[in-house]
Parts: sequence; structure tokens; C-alpha cells
Amino acid sequence: MQAAIYARVSTADQDLERQLHEAREHLEANYSEIEDIDEYADIISGTDEVGGEEYSRLWDTVADGEYDVVVVHEISRLSRLGPTEIHEFIQHCLENNAGIESLDVGLSIRVDDPSLQQTVYTMIANIMGDLAKIEHQQKLNRINSGIQSAQRAGKWTGRAPRGFYVGDDKRLHVDPEEFLNTRHAFERIASGESKRQVAEDSGIPRSTLTDLYENSQKLYLGGEADDDRKDAALDELRPLPDLDIDEDDEDDLDERIRAIVRDEIERQSETDV
Repeated sequence: MQAAIYARVSTADQDLERQLHEAREHLEANYSEIEDIDEYADIISGTDEVGGEEYSRLWDTVADGEYDVVVVHEISRLSRLGPTEIHEFIQHCLENNAGIESLDVGLSIRVDDPSLQQTVYTMIANIMGDLAKIEHQQKLNRINSGIQSAQRAGKWTGRAPRGFYVGDDKRLHVDPEEFLNTRHAFERIASGESKRQVAEDSGIPRSTLTDLYENSQKLYLGGEADDDRKDAALDELRPLPDLDIDEDDEDDLDERIRAIVRDEIERQSETDV
């Protein structure tokens, strides 16, 4: 029977020899059939990002199938190499027919028990699945944090509402023609015209028009926004012009909207100068 010991300390001042001695005593007390014991020991500082040469050498030798059991004095130290390192090391030993024992937590998994081995494989798979879910959630949290940070800075992070567009500055701006067209569609519905006819005349999909009319009348009719970014964009169009269009002048609607848009562009140009 072949066995291996792995010990790991973070400074030269810690007692590496004591760890190796205690692990050897454990093996000799529990495995009378052991023929040989190989020792692997690393001194790893807190800033090192690898497991150390001895840990890597142990990993490779386990992969060659040379050990029946591996004893780790403090398997908890492997967690410093990453949140999944302990589970990956356990799985690596089991997949290569090596039992794994750890003195610090009393872990003992023997590969000569098929039912236990299957249970452990299932447990490890579940743990690694949970860790993957945690990592995915952390990624989502980072994305959401970035979105919230951009929104606090006044930037628009999603699809612009109808009648608005997102400029090169990542902020919301009014599209006067589209906004006023939507506003006039609301006025026609409010005066009793059918949504079907208004949707057909305005070019706004009926489902979109219905949803906007039910939820956004304050925005398009009153120029009142529940979002500071929309409110800042509406400043570009305030005061909202009164279209004052009667049923008799429907044919003139497009030209009057274009005139309002031209006036708005000229006003903005003068402001920029």
C-alpha cells in the first residue's frame, strides 16, 4: 500500500516537521499494510497565487495512480487557493482511486467503499453546482451594480422610451417629432377616437399605443416624468407646445409637427451658441 502526506505552512516559522510527523503517526496507526510513505511539503506566503511546487507534484503523482491514500494535515488551507480547490482536490484523489484523509477536520474517505464513494461524488457535484450558482449570482450583482452606478450618474442604460433617444453622452434626449406625434395620438384618443384608427394614422403599433395611453398619460400629455433622467430630457422641449388641432385640420398635422420640430431645433441652436 502506497501513501502520501501533504503539509503546508505560510511562514518558515511554523512547524512543518510537526505536521509531517503527526500525519505519519496517523498513517502508521491506521494502516498496518503501508509499504511506503511519500512526503510533500510547501511553504506558501499569503501573496502566492499557486499551490506550490510540492502541491503540484503531489497532484501529478496522484494522477498517475500511485497512491492508495493521501493524508493532508490541514486541508482547510487549500481554500486559500480558491473557493473550489478543496473540492477539486478531493475529487481528483477519488477519481484516481486514492482515499483522502485530513487531520484538521477529521475527514476520511476510503475508496474501498463503493456506496460511500458514490455518495461523495454526488456531494461534490452538488457543492460545485452550488458554487457555480454563487459565482453566476456574483457576476449578476456586479453587472447590476454597474447599471445602478450609471443610472445614478444620470445615464440611460436600457432601451429609450418612445419619443426619446439615447445620445452619444449616454443620456436621454427628446425626439421632438416622435414625442409630439405620440402626444397628439393621446389627444385624439382622449377626445373619443378609436385606438385602432389613431394607431393606423399615427404609425404607432396599437398594442404599444394602448400600453402607453394606459400608463404614460402624465408623461406625454402633461410633460410630467417620474424619472429625473426623463425630466431632464423634457427640458429640451418645455414648455410643451399646444398642438390645438381640430378634426378639420388632420391633413395638416404632419406639416405642423415638422414646423414645431424646426422651431425646436432652431431654439436649441441658439442656446448652444
